[in-house]
Amino acid sequence: MMAGYVTQVNDVEPVTEPGDTVSTRTTIDRSVGAERLVQRVLTFSTGVSRARQSNGRDEVAYVVSGMGTLVLDGEPHDLYPDVGVYIRSGETYEVQNPSSEALVMVSVTAPPPDELDDHLTRKVVVRVADQPVIPAGKDREFRFVINPDAGCQEVTQFVGWIPPGRAPTHYHLYDEVMYILDGEGVLHLEGRPDTAISTGTCIHLPPPVEHCVENTGDRPLRVLGVFHPAGSAAEAYEREANGQ
Repeated sequence: MMAGYVTQVNDVEPVTEPGDTVSTRTTIDRSVGAERLVQRVLTFSTGVSRARQSNGRDEVAYVVSGMGTLVLDGEPHDLYPDVGVYIRSGETYEVQNPSSEALVMVSVTAPPPDELDDHLTRKVVVRVADQPVIPAGKDREFRFVINPDAGCQEVTQFVGWIPPGRAPTHYHLYDEVMYILDGEGVLHLEGRPDTAISTGTCIHLPPPVEHCVENTGDRPLRVLGVFHPAGSAAEAYEREANGQ
């Protein structure tokens, strides 16, 4: 397994299929060492996209900018900034963008569960502003967006706020991709040189690679994270001094 990966969304060439309104930048996938998660940045221009399916995978997406409508199996759902979206494997949807402004979403797909848990309440869209704030270490906080509370069994999507400064280096037991929504800093990643990060940086953090996102700015750095399997974004581990 590769020791993580970092790229900038604008460094990835967009692909647009004939007759479609969406251009796709595949920023993280198996080719860079991500075995379970695929991250794409989708930019929808004016009009109605072609029907889309995630090809046997669950999809969670997050609206970065723009407004429009997601039509999922015939049912409309409003899209606007800071809304998470959950689409199950096998479902079909299209995106309607009535504006001249592009609608940008960060999409992550992952393996679906073997069986659906009928006891979970399904939500197609979740507003970040409606979610409770959860502390994660000193001065850090996050909000779950799409997770089992929205009926998504295998994946957790969250938005986190990192204050200026650096937290301890740590690792996770889950596979994670991140997208920097706002701010600037430095990624400290085991096995790689320190890398400057800013809005639009895409990161893959496989387990159990040690890492730390340092905020070098003067305001909170806002990150979008998605990890598999589902769990808590506050679940982090530090190695002991003897390396155990």
